[in-house]
Amino acid sequence: MQRATAPMRWLERLEEGLVAFLMAAMTVLTFVQVVARYVFNYSFVWALELNGVLFAWLIFVGMSYGVRVGAHIGIDAVVKAVRPATARAFGMVGALLCVVYAVIVTVGGSQYVRKMYDVGIEMQDLPIPQWVPRIIVPLGFALLALRFGEAFVKLWRGEETKLLSDEAEEALKLRQEGGVDLGEVRE
Repeated sequence: MQRATAPMRWLERLEEGLVAFLMAAMTVLTFVQVVARYVFNYSFVWALELNGVLFAWLIFVGMSYGVRVGAHIGIDAVVKAVRPATARAFGMVGALLCVVYAVIVTVGGSQYVRKMYDVGIEMQDLPIPQWVPRIIVPLGFALLALRFGEAFVKLWRGEETKLLSDEAEEALKLRQEGGVDLGEVRE
């Protein structure tokens, strides 16, 4: 397996950092809003809208992160029933279709953001233009296309045998590598 290039490692760290930051920001914002509301009988009008924006960004960054780490689930009954070479071919077709879809949404999302920019409407509770938080749509899908492209290349080179990870297989592998034996944990 090839090691990631410096720009790709930087992008991976940025992706992970964004996911962590967005989750932390949502948690802190929600906590502050709850304390303000129930302790001080005060509410930040913009907090719900900002939380929605942070959550949307988390979803769009998280979907590419999920592809990179193999966290997405899928139905693989057919893939498990065929030979590894056929399963790899299915994975390549699936990855290629996902790249095409992500590119289509990237282009459409870019057009949408451009129209939002031209219209110039601000968000309801935050004094920022609506195109600013919506820029994540084309960016997120472009990143998703990149991740599925990477998956396709790994399948093409034979570095991976399938597009989806198998949780049961990974759990058994961890157990064989010296993981915790659940039978020994009983008290």
